[in-house]
Amino acid sequence: MLKPKFRNISIVLYKPKYAGNIGAVARAAKNMGIHHIIVVGAEKYDNEEILQRSTHLAADVVDHIRYEVNIKDALGSFSYIVGTTARLGKGRGPFIVPRVAASDIVDRSQQNKVALLFGPEDTGLANEQLRLCHLVVSIPTSREFTSLNLSHAVMILCYEIFVASSSAASTEVAPKLALSSELEGMYEQIKTLLAEIGFLNPENPDYWMMHLRRFFTRAGILSLEVKIVRGICRQLQWYAHHKKS
Repeated sequence: MLKPKFRNISIVLYKPKYAGNIGAVARAAKNMGIHHIIVVGAEKYDNEEILQRSTHLAADVVDHIRYEVNIKDALGSFSYIVGTTARLGKGRGPFIVPRVAASDIVDRSQQNKVALLFGPEDTGLANEQLRLCHLVVSIPTSREFTSLNLSHAVMILCYEIFVASSSAASTEVAPKLALSSELEGMYEQIKTLLAEIGFLNPENPDYWMMHLRRFFTRAGILSLEVKIVRGICRQLQWYAHHKKS
């Protein structure tokens, strides 16, 4: 059975509101064997409060937290991004539960850097951040109370990843995927081309792009394939410009 490659798995916290929650996440992550945390946002956090909540046992995880201002910079080196949300909506899914997602994450972690992305405690991830994700996880809760503490949500997903190897049905290793930074460059180029030829609705250009993102995510596109798609886009743009002239 495949074992999670924890060195390839990172927890990414997008604009957390409270320093103490960062510390609690560090403790939960280390409990499950994950040592890499990235915090995204311009806010400065009280390191003493972080350390207090993490306890001395996870101080090494806290010491190596990476801080980034921009989410695309934070995610650029990852090939597989798993977003989490409690808010369901037509444009935010499709959704998967942690237990099902965990096997996929274990598989992807063999050759790819995987980011587990969590949003702010009060609002969660917006559509803008979920568009960067390859998979979206929603943790089932009772209808009476759907809110989860940030560190609890992290623990649930990390626990499922930790135990997933015991029930993994396949020993096949997923291929090494394109980086998020490569994909985002490709999506921008596709969006520009489609706008130039009048395919996108200028009032809602992200509608078709959302479906294209989902298509490429299902395909599991590789770096070479990104280069091929971008080459096709460049040739189409060249042709369109020369036809006009």
